[in-house]
This record gives sequence, C-alpha cells and structure tokens, in this order.
Amino acid sequence: MRKFFICTTALFVLFQLTVLCAFGQVTQLAPGVQKIALGTADRFTPYSFCNELPMSEALNQLGPGKLPFNVNDVKININSRGVVVEVPLDDTEQLYGFGMQIGSFNQRGLKKRPIVNDNPLNDLGYTHGPASFYVSNKGYGILINTSRYATFYCGNTAKLNNNRRDVKESNGGNSVEELYKSDNKASGYVTVDIPGAKGIEVFIFEGPDLKTVMQRYNLFSGGGALPAIWGLGVKYRVKADFNQYQVNKMAAYFRDNHIPCDVLGLEPRWQTASYSCSYVWNNSFFPTPDLFVDTMKNKGFHINLWEHAFVSPKSPLYQPLKNKAGNYLVWNGLVPDFADTAAANIFADYHRQTFVKQGISGFKMDECDNSNIAFGSATWSFPELSQFPSGIDGEQMHQLFGLLYQKTIYGIYKKLNQRTYLDVRASNAFASSYPAALYSDTYLHEEYIRMILNSGFAGMIWSPEVRESNTIKDFMRRSQTAVLSAQTLYNSWYLQNPPWLQINKEKNNKDELMENAKQVETDIRKLLNFRMSLIPYLYNAFADYHFKGIPPFRALVMDYPQDKNTFNLSDEYMIGESVLAAPLTEKMDERKVYLPEGTWYDYNTRQKYEGGKYYTIKPDLNQLPIFIKSGTILPLAKPVEYVSPDTKFEITCYVYGRANKATLFEDDGVTFNYEKGAYNSVNLLWEKNKGTVKRAGNFKKSRYVIKNWEIIN
Repeated sequence: MRKFFICTTALFVLFQLTVLCAFGQVTQLAPGVQKIALGTADRFTPYSFCNELPMSEALNQLGPGKLPFNVNDVKININSRGVVVEVPLDDTEQLYGFGMQIGSFNQRGLKKRPIVNDNPLNDLGYTHGPASFYVSNKGYGILINTSRYATFYCGNTAKLNNNRRDVKESNGGNSVEELYKSDNKASGYVTVDIPGAKGIEVFIFEGPDLKTVMQRYNLFSGGGALPAIWGLGVKYRVKADFNQYQVNKMAAYFRDNHIPCDVLGLEPRWQTASYSCSYVWNNSFFPTPDLFVDTMKNKGFHINLWEHAFVSPKSPLYQPLKNKAGNYLVWNGLVPDFADTAAANIFADYHRQTFVKQGISGFKMDECDNSNIAFGSATWSFPELSQFPSGIDGEQMHQLFGLLYQKTIYGIYKKLNQRTYLDVRASNAFASSYPAALYSDTYLHEEYIRMILNSGFAGMIWSPEVRESNTIKDFMRRSQTAVLSAQTLYNSWYLQNPPWLQINKEKNNKDELMENAKQVETDIRKLLNFRMSLIPYLYNAFADYHFKGIPPFRALVMDYPQDKNTFNLSDEYMIGESVLAAPLTEKMDERKVYLPEGTWYDYNTRQKYEGGKYYTIKPDLNQLPIFIKSGTILPLAKPVEYVSPDTKFEITCYVYGRANKATLFEDDGVTFNYEKGAYNSVNLLWEKNKGTVKRAGNFKKSRYVIKNWEIIN
C-alpha cells in the first residue's frame, strides 16, 4: 500500500489529517479529497503505481469541497467473501464513469463490472479502461482503490429491513400487467462487492459540482496529460506489411497532395517477429532504419511503432526478462512483470537505447487488454491464476497491465525531457497524466462517439480511429468525429491506399481507386485542414487539463449538471470551454441537437440559437457539426501540413457575440520545460470593438501570430 506521507510541498502535508470513524480510518489528503481505509488493503492497486504527486497549488485554488452526505455514512464491511462498500445514494442522482465504458452512459440502475476486455460489449462494464471510479451529478466521486474484479450495484439492490412494515397485498387483480408490475424502487446506496479483498481504500472526491469533482481527480492524479503539440495533428497508420520504400511513397503522397499528416505509424511487419514480439527491425523490410527515421523527420513526419509487451524467444529481451516474468506464456512469449521495477526498467532501457534515442516518437501498445472474456474460445492471454515474481496475481495484472505498460514507455520520454503521444489498448485509474490515447478493435460509430464523452469521466484520452467504411457517407461521418476528438487517427493497417481513395477493401488493395476519389480526397483535406486550424485551441484545452484538471472532451452534463436534458445525452460533448460538438453517423442526414442555456452559433451557417432548446441540423459531409458559445473568441490558425519545432501559427480570432477574452497556451510544445515555468499565457482581449493581445510568461519565443479579428453577431 502506498505511503502517503512523503511530499515535497509543505502545503500538501498540511492536509493529511487522519481521524477514526466507526467504519474505518478517514484521512484528509487534500482540499476536497478524503480516503477511508479499513482492513489490510491489497499491495497492488492503481494508486500504488501512481508516481505523480498531486498538484497541490491547483487543488487549493479549487477551495474546500462539499459532499451531499456525511463521510461517516459510507459503510465498509469485511467478511469471509471479501469487502462490501456501501455509498449513500438518493433517488434523484445520476451516475457516470466506471472507466472507458462503451455500452452505456448514465449508469444509474445498472450493475457494472469494470473488467478489462479486448472486445467490450453490452452494458455490463467490460472495458479497455476498468477504473473503479464513478461520479454523481450531485457533486462527488467515489474511487475504490482495487485491481480486483469488483461489481457495482448502482442503486438497484434492496436489503431486507426487519423494521420495515410489510407491504399490503394488492387487490388489483391478476392480469399479466399486474403480475409483472413492481413498485420496488431500490435506492439508498451504491453497493460495491470486492471478492477476495481483506481490506480496502475508498477515495472520495468532493464537488460542489460535477466538473470540480473531475478537476480534483485529475489534479490529484498529477494533472491531465499535455501531449506533444504535433500529436494534435493527424496520425496515419500504414498497411501492416509495408516496407521502407512503400512508407516513403506514402509519405510523399501526403506532401505532394498537401494533405496534413504529422505521424506515420508502422504496423507489425517492421519487426522480425510480432506474435510474440522481437523488438528488432526487420532488415529485409527496413534495411536502413536509422536513415529511414531521419528521412521521415526531415519531411516533417514522426514515426510511431506498433508493438505489444509479450516477449518472443527471438528477442534480445527474452533472457534478461526470463526470471522477471509470469509463469504463463502468451503466443510463446514472456509476460513481463511490470509490477516489478527491475523488469520495467529492463524493458524501458532497451526501448530507450534501441528506438527512442534513434528518433522514434511514440509507440502503439497493443494487446494489453486480455482476451474477450465473453467467449470461451478467446484464450490468447494469460490466465487469472498466473503468478508473477513481484507477488501480483493474474487477475490484478490483467486490470493493471495496460496502465503499467504505458507508464513504462511514457517514463522513457519523461526522463529524456521529450514529450510524446502514445496509443494504448488498456488503462486504469490515476492515469490522467499519461499522454496515451485508448483505441479499440470494435467499430460501432455510435459507441465511438459515446466513448469521447465517457473519457471525460475517466481521466483518459479516447481515439475514435477511422478504418474502412461501407459507404462514403459512413467514412466522412467517421472522419468528422475523428477530427473532433483528442486524436485524429486513420488506421489503414490492411489497406494499400488511403481509405478516402477507395473505401472497398478488396479494390483498395488492387489499386482500383474510386471514380470520385479526388473529390473525396478534397473533402477529407478540408476536414483535416480544420483540424490543423483548431490545434492552438485544442492545445490550450489540454493545458487546462494539465494545470486545472478540466477534461478537454466532456459530456454536457459535466458543465450543466442541473439540466435534466443533459442527464442521458450521450452523443454531444464539449471541446474545451466554448465548442459544442454534435457528430452524425451514417444513418443520419440530419439530427436533433440540444443546446443548453445561453446563446449559441452554428459554426457553418453562423446562425444564432437560443439555448435550452432542441434544433435540427443538416451539416454537409465536409462540414463540422459544431456550435460556438456566445462570448467566445475562437482562435483558428492558417492550416499547416505538419507541426515542426519552429512552426508559427497565423491566427484569425473569431469573436462570437460580446466576447471579451480568451487564452492560448504557448511553449516549445515538445519538452517538459513548462513544468519549470517556461511557457506563456497569450491573452486575447476584445474591448470597445478592438482586439488586443497580451503575452505574459517566461517562454522567450512565440508560436502564435494574431493576424486578423472577425466579428460574428
């Protein structure tokens, strides 16, 4: 169990006040953050691996928290089965969270089991990010600090109460409707069942509102991730069996056709062995990898390498890790014991020397999310009964494997003072500070949109990648969503040509392009250029994530927790402070959009709308379905094809309504020097029909040049 008494900030130590209550030891960890502990907590928990210290100053700026119940009303019971936690719940509360949920949004009334799974389905809770953390629109969050398979009953269980008066038998008849009617409205508690545990830690994050809860959680986790600025551009993953020549040819296609792209991702064939992994360049496909990486860098491309953590007998890592791995193999490869610092360091040191120092900018960390536990035939991963040298078992390792994997890789870049933007297929709690976007092999567009919203309740980043599509309409709608997400990613791992040139897989791989390929390419270029224009705004939203804990992508209920129309609204979301996105799917030519209180502007038509109402919109396939809040200064840059270390963004400020100010975060975009104060706040002001720019901070250069101001009334 992590010791919480070492901290470099005296102010933070001040809040570590411990008292005893009837159901456990209560510790005040920070303003608005408490921990209840009872029994002997597990050694391997999500928080035990959180190396980032809470951002004390920012937490203090949030002020004291507030709970709608007394902390002593949280009940913990340790019995022969394990631990049961009961958290008060009133009849009007709405619940969200439980990590990166795919099949549900408002979790009230459901049974949730946040268990890691490579193919999440339905609404039970299987997920790529199994965080045992939920939040309430009443203004608090509960995190059960466990890596065991826990079950949450979200207000759907009723206990026997011997003092309760019996309900009188109804005389309403015996129709089918009467026989199956139930007036039992179970509430009172969220009940958490943690089998096998001998003790537990319960973290409580206080409001007073839903957004503040998430701010506290993210700041307590070390602050939100701030990716390298180039990571907010466009990422394109090439076909799995492309060689060095073919990747160079694809890079030339992007530059020759002026289609934005910052990152090229290499899929499995770059290695000599992939299932399990060798982590050795395949010289028959990439004969000069160092030259290749340098050439790509000179053309403005960052290279991202696909891999997973299961170590092949052909790998140089096999012997060093043989005694630091689990007692079961995966694809005949070792499972490194990432819970052991020594094993993690061996894995990291090899990657640092072999790849990162040679210029590899990031990794796609695949296959770290267990087999599909819904099917008995899905048996590729290690079993729950596995044992590891550190003492962690297979169940806990499954829940933590993706978290520990990304921590290991991210640590390489952090030590080198070099920022990155990673891909990963599993995560867990207290991962807010990791710049790693989750992705999935599932492909339902509606679910991909919902996960953008759910990421805001998880302290995680979600990437609704685009692969092939059934129709051009489907492809364009998916592209709109990708542009309006934390990572714009096209994954063409089984396509010879970009999907916008041919959506049919077989024809694509025969180089048979669509008759209208150039028109679709033009439409995609327009969408991707908008993404590049949005980078300064997005970068500031991620800076707010890091310094203030505000999720850059979040459900409307987080900003409007008292508005009942937002309680179940799972397909609209906020981007930063001022942009509302309402994506469409292939099934839609038009859609209804709910706009909360205030005044909003349609970005495409500039039409003004009164909030608190529903409207119907019909955006074209090459337009973005977004609305801008009145009072906004939206800084949009002249599109660039990629972001280089010396890129200067030429910005037009669009003033919506009676706007008076906005902020841009400015630094070098590639190092962690901002942690030492090397950044600027660029304040944009609109007063008396005049725009002004005021820059303050310690960064000696400038990335933003304000060229124009445009008023939209």
